[in-house]
Amino acid sequence: MPSLSRLLATGLAGLALASCASAPQFDLVLAGGRVIDPASGTDSVIHVGIAGGQVVALSARPLKGTEVVDVTGLVVAPGFIDLHAHGQTRGDMELQARDGVTTALEMESGVFPVAKWYASREGQSPLNFGATVGHRPARFFVFHDGIEVGHGATNPGAVAALGPMPAGANQPATDAQIESLEGTIRQGLDEGALGVGFGINYSPGATPEEIGRLFRVAADRRVPVFVHTRAFGIGAIRETVAAARDAGAALHVVHIASSSLGDLPEALDLLDSARAAGQDLTTEVYPYTAGSTRLESAMFNPGWQSNLRLDYGDLAWPLTGERLTKESFERYRKQGGWVVIHMMKDENVEKAIRHPGVMIASDGVPFVNGTGHPRGAGTYARILGRYVRELGVLTLSDALARMTILPARRLEAYVPAMARKGRVAVGADADLTIFDPATVIDRATFTEPTLPSAGIAHVLVNGTFVVRDGALVSGALPGRPVRSAPKP
Repeated sequence: MPSLSRLLATGLAGLALASCASAPQFDLVLAGGRVIDPASGTDSVIHVGIAGGQVVALSARPLKGTEVVDVTGLVVAPGFIDLHAHGQTRGDMELQARDGVTTALEMESGVFPVAKWYASREGQSPLNFGATVGHRPARFFVFHDGIEVGHGATNPGAVAALGPMPAGANQPATDAQIESLEGTIRQGLDEGALGVGFGINYSPGATPEEIGRLFRVAADRRVPVFVHTRAFGIGAIRETVAAARDAGAALHVVHIASSSLGDLPEALDLLDSARAAGQDLTTEVYPYTAGSTRLESAMFNPGWQSNLRLDYGDLAWPLTGERLTKESFERYRKQGGWVVIHMMKDENVEKAIRHPGVMIASDGVPFVNGTGHPRGAGTYARILGRYVRELGVLTLSDALARMTILPARRLEAYVPAMARKGRVAVGADADLTIFDPATVIDRATFTEPTLPSAGIAHVLVNGTFVVRDGALVSGALPGRPVRSAPKP
């Protein structure tokens, strides 16, 4: 790790202090913490000065501030960036804040209309927020003559994008409809979307031609596609990688452990070889052996057992905790609602977490009446507590890189705001997570999925506490929109 003197010499400290008496006063000082910044390799005890929502000083010597918070013995890390956060309500984000997340982005399912979605969240979010333009909600718009998927805070487009799509999901698009889809995707990008999101498994009617043409729209605009593949297993992943290569589009494959199921080693090898051949390609994983989605979605069309390599008893209904049977599956599918899918093995999840460059993302879905999947509340603390401290699968710095600088770099080439996130550096946004490495752990379970994580002492978003001394700060809504660069 670089010494603090080297850090200061490279300018990250941003401020040389002659003496404590001459030191300027900051809005807030985090005093005496162990700063771990994977972007620079820093791992040292450093005092952090914050003003105007940004980090403005890093110093070996104490700093003066209007407020000084002693964080001795705690890690000061960049705030965690979740590229796969379906839970976009305030309550969902508050649970993510207690798990150390400072930026929660809906990249897989996406939204449409994009501008309305952003407007509905202005001033209403504890975390920074943003979304792709979604293939599924755009398809809904085109197939239903301009009817919009809900975009309000109580009915986020992400939820609708994972649910049913009447008279559209299973239907191939005509050439005219694909042309309309190309236009809606461009419109969403013009409105600041963070790329293009695809849940192809939820739209089985979308042909390879349709997907390829929309991938080319993303390639033309130089933004990535974030893709839930057409099916599960290596064949569907090969299809997506080839389509992105042929279109020239940057590709992010979501939740690689669940997307590949038992084919995980082959899938990781495929992604590595494609990357080595020059393809711009990334992926992510969540640290659980179960997934979750809407039971009425197209994923459970006839043939789902073969697609998912599962049967009824592998599905659990969170509202009651019961495992499903053929009878209850059919009944609940007509009713509609979230289901937990026990579909992966521990060893494959661990392999994905261990694999170099695989990012951490929650795929957290909205909580309903306190039920749901624990990944929306415990993903990041679970990585730090179980996979770093208890199992030694990752070093602390490597784990933090996968939560911070790697997601930031996936986006920053075309999203200017992301160049100021994922770092503890002078000029960076003061999105910071302060935790105890000896006690941090997830507490959420499949029976109690909304239990907040432990060991996360403080979380700052744009320099404002949203979590302080382990508790939510009432009324703190400092989250800002994250948008792509304006169209030239």
